[in-house]
Amino acid sequence: MSLPLWNFIDSGEQTGAFNMALDESLARALADSGGTPSLRLFRWRPWAISLGYNQGAEELDAPRCARDGVDIVRRPTGGRAILHAEELTYSVVMPAERKSILQVYNEISAALVRGLALYGVDVSLQKSQPDFAKEYRSSSSIPCFASSARYEIEWRGRKLVGSAQRRFSGPGGDVVLQHGSILCGDAHLRLADYLAAPVAEARGRIRTSLRERTADLRMITGGPVGMGPLGECIRRGFEEAWDLAFTSPAGIHTQTA
Repeated sequence: MSLPLWNFIDSGEQTGAFNMALDESLARALADSGGTPSLRLFRWRPWAISLGYNQGAEELDAPRCARDGVDIVRRPTGGRAILHAEELTYSVVMPAERKSILQVYNEISAALVRGLALYGVDVSLQKSQPDFAKEYRSSSSIPCFASSARYEIEWRGRKLVGSAQRRFSGPGGDVVLQHGSILCGDAHLRLADYLAAPVAEARGRIRTSLRERTADLRMITGGPVGMGPLGECIRRGFEEAWDLAFTSPAGIHTQTA
């Protein structure tokens, strides 16, 4: 019996606008045609801050971002602000198959957990669901990594992978787009520098919150993160956890920006 076939795309380093446009186009194409699901791995050049679909751009200090060469882009998914810097980002586009949001989160997290284990890192899943309405009323919640949702991946109680999800509908059926950041270094802490916090104290609280609530692979392993080996482990994690096979699709740009 043949394994389910998925597309595997390694896009290398691309701009924020390219990355978010490609994620959305892959989701809409699958919803339109009912074609092949995909796993994509990518990085960001230059660094970029992505805002959730409904998050206000006024929460960022746009002039400072421009001065430092940090792009600003809006995600097709929800959630809060993320500084994409020292990370490997994943994107899964797949049929929804009547699965709930939490079911999909759980299944994707299981594959990521397997991939991280292959890389030599033991992680766990968040079991409870925070009160996001309460969280979002706090200035420290402006960053996406300020809290962990259920089935998100943690290391010793600190968030390592942050993810967001959206559904698309079309003739090919309902489709899930889920993408997320696997933190590889601590550059994400600098998000606090680019928030339009009214006073320096607020930025300090946000930076402290991020430092206390997040972990990264360099900190966990005590050494540099090899993006190539990490990406291969994540790919194998999906193959082993979901019992599928990958192919490389034709016609999708995967060269380094």
